[in-house]
Amino acid sequence: MTDDIPRDRPILLFDGVCNLCHGTVQFLIEHDPEGRLRFASLQSPVGKQLLADVGLDAAYQDSVVLIDGDDCYRKSDAALRAARYLDTPLSLGSHLEFVPRFLRDGVYDLVAETRYDVFGKRDRCLIPSPDLEDRFLDEGIAPTGDGAAAE
Repeated sequence: MTDDIPRDRPILLFDGVCNLCHGTVQFLIEHDPEGRLRFASLQSPVGKQLLADVGLDAAYQDSVVLIDGDDCYRKSDAALRAARYLDTPLSLGSHLEFVPRFLRDGVYDLVAETRYDVFGKRDRCLIPSPDLEDRFLDEGIAPTGDGAAAE
């Protein structure tokens, strides 16, 4: 395990070129008022190292990954786990864990398979605003603090 990557807060690894993923990260930032979640793109050196640390191939890009302490969550488990850190009532979404995983992941996989066609892709990553830099573990991937993207 890499000691130089801070693991004191949950880390959400996301597809750094996916427009849907960027929108989701912006949403999470806006609704995580305590700033508990940190972020890194799956494609970044930090993301690849964290994937290796949790036993996933560094080329893994099939879903978001949430690393929370020694635990690693993927697909719908990662999304529902991340919801726990949001303000109420959004945090109540985490209670959808009672829905069988095969159903949740089926919906997740359908969205994941069509995300580029529906939402598009970026050819480059975004730059974090100064007030958000500490929430991102790699450079050049964050939405700006006012909800707009700076490239």
